[in-house]
Amino acid sequence: MPEGDSVWRAAARLHAALAGHELTRSDLRVPRFATADLTGRTTLDVTPRGKHLLARFEGGLTLHTHLGMDGSWRVFGADEKWHGGPSYEIRAVLGTSARTAVGYRLPVVELLRTSEEDRAVGHLGPDLLGPDWDAEKAAANLLALPGRPLGEALLDQRNLAGIGNIYKSELCFLAQVTPWTPVGGLPDPPTTAVRLAGAAHRLLRANTGADAVRNTTGLRRRGQELFVYGRARRPCLRCGTPVREAPQDDRPTYWCPRCQSGPTPST
Repeated sequence: MPEGDSVWRAAARLHAALAGHELTRSDLRVPRFATADLTGRTTLDVTPRGKHLLARFEGGLTLHTHLGMDGSWRVFGADEKWHGGPSYEIRAVLGTSARTAVGYRLPVVELLRTSEEDRAVGHLGPDLLGPDWDAEKAAANLLALPGRPLGEALLDQRNLAGIGNIYKSELCFLAQVTPWTPVGGLPDPPTTAVRLAGAAHRLLRANTGADAVRNTTGLRRRGQELFVYGRARRPCLRCGTPVREAPQDDRPTYWCPRCQSGPTPST
């Protein structure tokens, strides 16, 4: 499931493959931009912005893509067979003489002027992995609606950009409150919100390595990389109580009923 750290790694792979090289192949397989041709343009950089990817080309053009729930960018050698899904799932192809980047199942493929990037990403809050990261600002955004459940507030990219459903559950566990706890109901809300934002930043940053396996526990045993996410009915790694699962905003959400206090769907 793509979250800020996996999007960051995707941007790094695309940047390494394309930046500084002239495109010899360009194919955007979405109706609006099906006739657009980027061949002959040099890729300047590929930058992540929260869960968004911005590939910038000479001439002032940017390709904006989003991975959604199951999208991906794959990079192949010139003679390598593409793999990552059937051909009808391909939404974008960018190639040089040595590498080809293929975007599968991308829900957003948009070509825009680089000067107009804010139209696509200007609504985002501080980027957890970007140069604009500001824990105090992110905390203030979270606290702006004190009655909102913490899990929903963490997923709102307007508050802070980069958290997905996995980190939502993990951060609520680390804060020792359930995802349904109102932001204003956190213990000492201003202090806790800043600490929570800082923890999110540290976790995502720690998981940006090229070969990183997403890990929030610090444990290296297989199956113990995450405290609660995906562990329904399995023992909590901290106290041994079976982890519970319930939907929040139609997304599977996990918590430990002993380690985390606060409201739950059954209360």
